[in-house]
Amino acid sequence: MKIQANTIRPGNIIEHNGKQWGVLKIQLIQPGKGGAFIQVEMRDIRTGTKTNERWRTQDTVEKLTAEERECTYLFGDADSLTFMDGETFEQFTITRDVVGEPAAFLQEGMAVTVDLVEGSPVSVNLPATVVMEIVEADPVVKGQTAASSYKPGKLENGLRVMIPPFVETGTRIVVNTSDCTYVERAKD
Repeated sequence: MKIQANTIRPGNIIEHNGKQWGVLKIQLIQPGKGGAFIQVEMRDIRTGTKTNERWRTQDTVEKLTAEERECTYLFGDADSLTFMDGETFEQFTITRDVVGEPAAFLQEGMAVTVDLVEGSPVSVNLPATVVMEIVEADPVVKGQTAASSYKPGKLENGLRVMIPPFVETGTRIVVNTSDCTYVERAKD
């Protein structure tokens, strides 16, 4: 199915130069002079090679349809992640690169959606938010309330996130998996 380049989103699978590519990141660039264009960082599904491509916003690209499967994350190591198909209960392994940066939010038993093209897993979609515990939080500096101030905190998975001053070590918070930002304090 042909789509306009400006409607490409991360996670889409497109066909370009006879190869299938998984879209990792997009950036819409509007120069001061001339037409806008979209810069797309993508990875070859078969070889894992990454590349950047630019299209004008009115150009069209071929979007491939992917089959979505409900799966459960089981466990992972430094290079690979193991999932179980929710219907057939078959286990399969995906390299950590396929998931990308959100792999840090995977938790054992988490329900995810895996996109398959021609039977091969090409992307993993995590829930929009996860609940994580703060293991390290900087103390609040008195008098620093002139503006909405956030302080750095460290999550149980090792990632850093900016948190409000009232959040302390041991607090469970809701984190956005797409951009690693604080959403709210978790309801117990």
